[in-house]
Parts: sequence; structure tokens; C-alpha cells
Amino acid sequence: MASALVRGTAIACGVAAVAGLGIGIAVGKPIRPADVQSTRLLPKDLCARLGDISTLLPKATTVKAFTQLGITEITCAIDVPEQTQPTFSAASIKIRITPYAGREAGPGQPPSTPLDVAKQAFARKPWPTVNDRPYPTKVDKHAGQDPRVAVLVYRADLTVQVDYAAHPIDLATAQQAAQVLADRAIWESQ
Repeated sequence: MASALVRGTAIACGVAAVAGLGIGIAVGKPIRPADVQSTRLLPKDLCARLGDISTLLPKATTVKAFTQLGITEITCAIDVPEQTQPTFSAASIKIRITPYAGREAGPGQPPSTPLDVAKQAFARKPWPTVNDRPYPTKVDKHAGQDPRVAVLVYRADLTVQVDYAAHPIDLATAQQAAQVLADRAIWESQ
């Protein structure tokens, strides 16, 4: 009886192994972590490369350069609070440059490329699209007491979001400035 049980178990294991091998070949080669593309490295001086931004700040501003934060995702920020100004003016600029890595997909699917992942991140923002731009662009504008503009630009494996708030400011002018900063950040990220 015991030998029949062992023989039956051995046959079942053999059938399972052959079936598993057949299913594995039919589904495709398994994805290894090495098959997923990693995030590219951005320049360490990326914020400094963005150039002179003094025209986007109040005239009496003494701070003229971005503060850079992050290693993989880089944030360039500058803040000029109204309390530091002799006039009723203020400005805040934040640029977030995000390179994307590939991602594992479902079973039997090839991994997503960094380009696909960046495009998905861009598509998730519900903001209106800006036409006639060299790169896909979305914008979110808010008028009122504290006017602000947010611009999101996508190119290859990068998204760049520029948040620009200032007063007094014209929103159309702020949008143009934010778009120029986003394009410059994409260019300097290469």
C-alpha cells in the first residue's frame, strides 16, 4: 500500500512538473528584476543650470538662486515671502524633475519601460492640456488673492512640474514663465 502511495505521488509530481514547464514555456520567460530598467541619474547641479530667474522674483529680492533637494527626484525651490519685501509682493517657485524607472507588469507581460511609466504619471493629472507645445503639457491656474500656476510637462522618461505663485502677477505671463522653466529643466536633464 505504501509503495502504491509513493508511486502515485511520484507520478503526480512528474505530471505537475511537465505541466508547469509547459505552462512556463507558453507564458514566456519569467521577468527578473534585472530586466526592469532603472531610473537614470540627473545632473548634480541641475538647479544651477536653470539659469537666472531674477525676473520672476520681486525686485527687492536678495536671494537669486534655487535651493536643490533630492538625488533621484530633484526639487529646485525658491521662496520670497511678503514679510521680507518693502512692497506688497511675494513669489514662490518650485520645480520638481522626476525621472521614472521601468516597472514590472502582470504575469507573462514584458516590463513597462520608463517612457510608459512617465506617460502614465502625466496622464493621471486631470488638468487641461495646453496645445501647440513641443512637449505634452498640462496647466492648472488659480486666480484670486494668491494667484498661482502649475505646469506639468512630459518628455521621454521625465515629468517636470513647475509651481509658480506670485503677487502681483498676470496668470498668462506666469504660465509662459512656468512653461519656459519646465522646458529648460527638461533640456538640462539630458
